[in-house]
Amino acid sequence: MQMLCGKSTARSWVGRSALARLSLATAFGKSSSCLPLLTHPRRATPLLHARHYATGKLDLPSLDLKWRRSWASAETKPYAPGTESQFVLPMFPYPSGYLHLGHLRVYTIADVIARFRRLQGYDAVLPMGWDAFGLPAENAALARGFPPARWTADNIRRMKDQLEHMNGSWDWKRELTTCDPKFYKHTQNIFLMLHERGLAYQAEAEVNYDPVDKTVVANEQVDSNGFCWRSGAKVEKRKLKQWFLRISEFQEDLLKGLDTLAKDGAWPERVLSMQRNWLGKSTGAMVKFPVMAMGHDVHSSIEVYTTRLDTLPGVQYLALSSSHPIVSKLAQVDAELQAFLDTLPGLPPDSKVGYLLPHLRAVNPLAYHEDSPDATKKSIPVYVAPYVIDGYGEGAVMGVPAHDHRDHAFWKTHRSDEPVRVVLSASEDESTTVILNEPFVGHGIMTADSGPFKGKSSVEVGQMLIDLLEPAQLAKPVERWRLRDWLISRQRYWGTPIPIVHCDSCGPVPVPEDQLPVELPMVDNHWFEGKPGNPLEHAAEWINTKCPKCDGPGKRDTDTMDTFVDSSWYYARFADPHNENQPFSKEAADKYLPVNLYIGGIEHAILHLLYARFIYKFLRTTPLLADGQDSEVTAEPFTRLIAQGMVHGKTYSDPETGRFLTPDELDLSDPQQPKIRSTGVVAATSYEKMSKSKHNGVDPTGIIAKYGADATRAHMLFQAPVGEILNWDEAKISGVTRWLSRLHNHVGSLAQKKDGMDESAKSSLETRFSKLDSMTSDELAQWDVDAKVWREVQGTIASVTSSYSGVYGLNTVVSDLMGLTNVLLEHEASPVLLQEATSALIRMLAPITPAFAEECWSILHPSTPSIFSAASFPTVDGTLPILQPRLRTCAVQVKGKLRAVVEVPPPPGSLEGDVLRDWMVEEILKTEEGGRLGGAVDLKGARRVIVVRGGSAVNFVI
Repeated sequence: MQMLCGKSTARSWVGRSALARLSLATAFGKSSSCLPLLTHPRRATPLLHARHYATGKLDLPSLDLKWRRSWASAETKPYAPGTESQFVLPMFPYPSGYLHLGHLRVYTIADVIARFRRLQGYDAVLPMGWDAFGLPAENAALARGFPPARWTADNIRRMKDQLEHMNGSWDWKRELTTCDPKFYKHTQNIFLMLHERGLAYQAEAEVNYDPVDKTVVANEQVDSNGFCWRSGAKVEKRKLKQWFLRISEFQEDLLKGLDTLAKDGAWPERVLSMQRNWLGKSTGAMVKFPVMAMGHDVHSSIEVYTTRLDTLPGVQYLALSSSHPIVSKLAQVDAELQAFLDTLPGLPPDSKVGYLLPHLRAVNPLAYHEDSPDATKKSIPVYVAPYVIDGYGEGAVMGVPAHDHRDHAFWKTHRSDEPVRVVLSASEDESTTVILNEPFVGHGIMTADSGPFKGKSSVEVGQMLIDLLEPAQLAKPVERWRLRDWLISRQRYWGTPIPIVHCDSCGPVPVPEDQLPVELPMVDNHWFEGKPGNPLEHAAEWINTKCPKCDGPGKRDTDTMDTFVDSSWYYARFADPHNENQPFSKEAADKYLPVNLYIGGIEHAILHLLYARFIYKFLRTTPLLADGQDSEVTAEPFTRLIAQGMVHGKTYSDPETGRFLTPDELDLSDPQQPKIRSTGVVAATSYEKMSKSKHNGVDPTGIIAKYGADATRAHMLFQAPVGEILNWDEAKISGVTRWLSRLHNHVGSLAQKKDGMDESAKSSLETRFSKLDSMTSDELAQWDVDAKVWREVQGTIASVTSSYSGVYGLNTVVSDLMGLTNVLLEHEASPVLLQEATSALIRMLAPITPAFAEECWSILHPSTPSIFSAASFPTVDGTLPILQPRLRTCAVQVKGKLRAVVEVPPPPGSLEGDVLRDWMVEEILKTEEGGRLGGAVDLKGARRVIVVRGGSAVNFVI
C-alpha cells in the first residue's frame, strides 16, 4: 500500500488538513456540500486508502464529506427498503436557528435505530419537520424587525444544514413545516371535525393572561408560583371568551391507555406516573356541611369533595377558595374581605394566610347523629385560604388538622391554642398518635374521638359513612378528575388561525372545508408597530369577510391556536405528507401508524404527549383512523417511548463568589487544575445544564468539524446510557477516534490479503470440528484461537442486537464493539474467520458510524454498493455449541492453598457429585503440573476432594 503513495500528488493530498478543507467549505458558502467533487467516491477508493495507510491517521471529517456526497448522488441509494415498516420518530425541533448537543443526542439515537432496523430488512421511516409556529418565533422576529415567516424560514435553513452534517438518514421527501398553509390547512380541518362533534367549543372562563406576551396561556403553562413558563411574567386572571377542546371526553380512555403503555416497559414509568397524576382521577365523596349565616343571605350548605371520608369526625374548620360563590357574595359587603382577596395574587401558593369569615359557621353532617361526640356536634369556623384550588372539587376543603399536612400547618397558624382532634390511629394502641407533632395521614384504626366508630378500620368506616349520610342527602359517592378541558386560544399572530366566522345573524359559523386553509395575512417588517395586544384584530381586510352560512357580513375569529395543537397530530401527517385532500389517507395510516419508536425529552412528558394521545384517540373515531376494532396495540399514537437524558456541560465557577466563568477568564493549560487567569485560584468544576449564563454551551457544528460526525456520534452514545444525564467531555473523544483508527488500519491490512475463499466461517468450523480427534497440535492450537474469536463474534452479535433493540443500552454497543476489535487484533484467526468477523463488526457498527462503515465496507468489498443496501445486520449462526473451549483453567488447591493452575477439558455436563470429583482428579493428574504435584502430594489419597463452580477449582483436603 505504501508504494501507492509514492507519487507527489498523493503526498500533497495527504498534507491537506481538515481545517484547510473547512476553509474551502467556507469559501464555497459555509456548506461542505458546495465543495467541488474532487474524486468519484468509488473510483477513488485505492488512492484514498493509500492516503490513510501512508499517514496512519484517519481523517474522519473527509470521510463524512465523501459519503454524504455519495448518499446524495442519484446513482447511490442509501438503503434498500424492506416490506415491513418501522416508524422511528424523534420529536421535531422548534426552529430557533441552531442545534445544540441535546438535539445532537436525540437525533443521533433516532438515526442509529432507523439504520439498525433497515439493516434488519425493515422499511424504516425517519422523517424530519419543524414545529414552526409560536410565541418565541414571533417575539424573536419582532425584536429583530423581521416578519415571523422570514425569521422562521431562515432558521430552518440553518438548522437543516446542521442536521445534514450529522450523517443522518432523514427522509427529506416527508419534510413538513407547521407554519406552511399546506400543513395547517389540515390542522384547521381537524379542528372543524372536533367542532362538528361538539369537542371544540367557545366559552367564557377565567383564564391565565400573560401581560408580557399579551396572550392567554393554559394552566399547564403556568408554574407552581404563578409565573408563565415562557416569558417568566406573573400571570393575571381575566374573564375572556376562549376556545377549548373537550379533552375531558376522553379522560377515561386516556387513563386506561396508560396500562397498555406500561406493558413490557414500552413507556418509562416516570412518564406514565406524570400522566396519571395530571389526569388525576380520584374516587371520593361529596359532603354537605349545613351553614349558619348570621345576617347574610348565602347558600344553605357548603359542598366539599373529599377522598378521605373516614376523617369526617375530625373536621375542625372549612376553607374556601378566593373565587367560591359564597366568598364572592360576601366580598361585596365586607371591605376587609375584599382587601384580603386583593392581596392574594402576590402571595406564594403555599402561603398559610387565611381570612376568617366572621358571620359564618358550618355544621358537620355527623352532628345530627345522636351518638357523635360533643366535639363533632359543635359548629366550626369557615376561612378563605389561598391553598384551596378553584378548579378541584368544589373550591372548598374540609380542614382535618390531625390527618392532613396542609390542614395541620394552617390550623397551627390560626388556632395554635386549640387542640388537634385525632380520630384515627396507626393501631388500636391510641398512644401511638395521641401526642401529635405531625399529622397521621395513613389509614388505620378509628379512635375514641370518632364516637361510635371506635376500633373499626378507617377503610371500613369510609363506606359506613356513605351508607349513613346518603339517605339524608348529606353525602354521595362521586368521581373527580384533575384534568380540565384544553384551552387552545392564543391572542397572537404567529399561529394557526381558528377557522370560524362570527356572524351577527348566525353566530359562530365554521369555514367550509373547501375554503381551507384560512391563511394568515402577509405582513412586512413594520406591520406590528403600534399594535398592542392581538395584531390580527388590526387586520381589517383579513377580518371582514362573508358569513359562509347566510352570505352576510361576518368577521373572522382573531385567535390563533396553541402550537400544541400542531404537534398533537404532526406524526400522523408524516405518514402521508403530500396528501392535499385530507390530513392523511387510511391506507397510509394502516401502513405507518402508530409510531413504533418515539424519542424525546422528559420535559414533554405531560403536555405534548397527553394532547397527542387525545387527538389520536379522537381520530380513531373518524374514518381517517377507524380500524373497526378496539385494539390496544393501535389505540395509542406511540407504541414505544424513549425519554433520553439531558446533556450537561462542564462548568467553571469562582469558588469564592460562585460566579460562572467565561472561557477567556480561564487558564486551561492543565485540564486537571483549571485556574482563574486573574488570580491563579483553581476554579470550581461541575457539570450543569447548558445555558448562556453558565458559559458552558457547546456548538455541535464545531465538534463535528473537528472530529467528524461519526466519532462525535459514537462518543455521544458511549458516554452514558440513553436515559441518563450525559456529562459532555470533549477530551474523552480521543479514545473513540483511536479505536476507529485502529479498526480502519485493520480493515486496510485485511483488504491486501487474498480473500478468494468460498467456504464460510460456519462451514469451516463445522468441518474442522468433525476432525478434532485427528488434528495435529498446531491445528488444534489454531482451532482454539478460531473458536475463541468466533465465540466472541457470536456473543457480541447477540449482545449488540439486544442493546440496539432495547435502545437504552446503546452505550454498551460501543463498548462491545471495542472489545471485539481488540479480540480481532490480538488473535491470529484463520483468514476466513477474520474476514467474516470483521465484516460482522463493520455491519454492527454501521448504524452508529455510517460514513466510517461505508468506507471500511468499500475497502473490504470494493465492487459492492452501499453497506446499507448490500448488507444485512449479522445474526448468530448456531455454532456456539461446537465452540466450547477444549481446555479450561482449573485452580488446584491443597488445604485451601493454591498449588498449581492447570488446563483441563471442560467436564461433561452430565457429571455431578462423586463422578464429577473422580473425573476432575483424573484429568488434573494427566497434566504436567498436576502430575508433578501428584508426585509430591498423594492427591488420590486425599481425605476429601471439593469441586468448586463446576470444576473451575478443586481443593484437596489431605
